[in-house]
Amino acid sequence: MNILLIINVAWRYVFGKRRANATTILSRISMVAIAVASAAMIILFSVFNGFEALVKDLYKAFYPDIKISVVKGKFFNLQDLDIKYIYGLKGVTALSFIIEDNVLAKEDNLHTNSKDNQKMLTPTLKGIDKYYFKVNDIHKYLLVGGADSVSEGNPNTALLGKNIMLDLGVDVNNVFSFILLYYPNPQVTNPELDPTNAYQTLRLHPSGAFKVEEEFDNKYILAPFALAQKLFHEEGNYSSIEIKAAPEYVDELKKQIELYLGKKYEVATRYEQNKTIYMVMNAEKWAVYAILLLVLIIASFNMVGALSMLVLEKQKDIAILKAMGMKHAEIRVLFLFEGMLWSLAGGIIGLLLGCGICFLQLQFKLIKLKGFLIDSYPVKIELADMLLVVITIIGVGFFAAIYPAIKAAKTFDITLKTA
Repeated sequence: MNILLIINVAWRYVFGKRRANATTILSRISMVAIAVASAAMIILFSVFNGFEALVKDLYKAFYPDIKISVVKGKFFNLQDLDIKYIYGLKGVTALSFIIEDNVLAKEDNLHTNSKDNQKMLTPTLKGIDKYYFKVNDIHKYLLVGGADSVSEGNPNTALLGKNIMLDLGVDVNNVFSFILLYYPNPQVTNPELDPTNAYQTLRLHPSGAFKVEEEFDNKYILAPFALAQKLFHEEGNYSSIEIKAAPEYVDELKKQIELYLGKKYEVATRYEQNKTIYMVMNAEKWAVYAILLLVLIIASFNMVGALSMLVLEKQKDIAILKAMGMKHAEIRVLFLFEGMLWSLAGGIIGLLLGCGICFLQLQFKLIKLKGFLIDSYPVKIELADMLLVVITIIGVGFFAAIYPAIKAAKTFDITLKTA
């Protein structure tokens, strides 16, 4: 098979000088349709990638690389665990102990003794140790305060989600502003008979605040680990162990820790802790791909018509090529290659257009977002998406050219018989 001849002829049919007839117009229309669909694919994929990267970055604030918790119950102790073994595993860079549970919270202003704000919330109190900020990337989301905002002393201090702080009406700059936390006393089995001791309390001064995302800003209060243990009446117990790991070791560490701990404990990576949201985002991306693939397939009908007309237009050329020794199979390959070239030409234009629009969005933030964490749509171009689009358009061009290619070989037979 003379591949060079096939390529040269196909290239001439695509880019050579031709009359402005119906074949030329249809071929250009099909290229434009493929270019638009390809550009749309790249743009939408890049937007999905941007949002996915944003969500993953946000979740680093409260979801560690690896989390160890018990399968049954809320709390566990370390009697059957060798923490030194876990910390010594290759890839582990930091380790933090956590205890958390839901509490009742209200504002408690000592200075004014005000009872105006009697609003009660049900946030999650998360007791953290001094290594928590090494495990979770929350620093960049702090509005006020830092790691030293969570401390024991006089007063005891805590970090609050911005929405909790606003709802309770507390002020980090007011030294007399406090929140009061309530938690059921497990030692009181009949609270109706002993209502004064039914709840244990903890008073905290909000010395810092964070703003990550609504889910976290409405949910978490970060307080000293020992104080949370005491409030929950769970001294010596823990809710989870959170681990910071080098990215390349996360999957291997998960397997090693699971093997060491057995079935009593659950070991989850950040992806597994948020499997649902990642699956939804993936499903949305592939749903968009399926819709745009359908658009490409519809656009390919124009190509089928244009290639069929090209076959009729080039009957003399086909006869000359046969006389030069080209076989039926080579004629079919010629028109299959022609279809893929048309698709590829439109696809490359679309890729350049889509990447150009994404670049402009990155540089100048053309399309804005209101009422969100960021002020414009995030975009992130990935090589894998570009390869997928190229493969898709080549595949669409190939299948669109099958019928005209078969027709081209049959047309040659008819030409011989009528000669």
